[in-house]
Amino acid sequence: MNQVAIVDPGVANLAFCYGMILLVVGLARLGGAGREKDLLWASVRMIVQLTAVGFLLRLIFAVRSPLATILILLLMGTFALQVMGGRVKSKVPGFYRIVGISLLFGCGAVTVYFCVLVVGASPWYSPRYLIPLASMILGNSMNGASLAVERYLSEVLERRDEIETALCLGASSATAGSTALRKAFRAALIPTTNTMAAAGLVTLPGMMTGQILSGTDPLIAVKYQVAIMCAIVAGVALTAFLALVQCRKVCFTSFHQLRDNLFRRL
Repeated sequence: MNQVAIVDPGVANLAFCYGMILLVVGLARLGGAGREKDLLWASVRMIVQLTAVGFLLRLIFAVRSPLATILILLLMGTFALQVMGGRVKSKVPGFYRIVGISLLFGCGAVTVYFCVLVVGASPWYSPRYLIPLASMILGNSMNGASLAVERYLSEVLERRDEIETALCLGASSATAGSTALRKAFRAALIPTTNTMAAAGLVTLPGMMTGQILSGTDPLIAVKYQVAIMCAIVAGVALTAFLALVQCRKVCFTSFHQLRDNLFRRL
């Protein structure tokens, strides 16, 4: 298949695109949603952030340094923690440590496995492969871990009497809190499961769409999309599971008791 050159949309065309945001703002005002300022601020922030990232990635691609690539990934992880901290209202003690460790090992392991063994990036730190792929895995894993932690805490709080009764009857903390953990883990997997189920029939995922627009054979684009979806699901599952295991250790003492101070924080 002939390669198709990607046309630069230019500032004028982007201005026309931004007109759609203004249309949404107008509809929000007309409908009384009261989110006009939030929409405008989010759109401006998006433009500034993406432009800054574009210049930064251009520099990183030119330098091709493993240290620079790792620093970018750590910076992305730090911002992910901040976003998660803003989303999750009820936080367990050591929330940032729990989520940080989960993202580091969950996303890190899946990203390295995918880039080295599946994509075969050479060198392994090639920013053109590592950064975009890691960002997709990280973004989805961040959402999954947020859902898992928040759902687990709400389940433990809602089932407090049931859990304490089970503990009094001799059950371990793992057994008493198994229902909460199972439901939280299931909730974390729902978004990615729905995305997989809709892929192809309802939506053409972003990576596949980008490759098709660049002139790649659709069947090759499909193979890459299947591969990255598998990596995303694995990253979400591993990150959420690690976060839930750590949350369970925080919620229960070594003597298999619920921590009283936990509920005073929630």
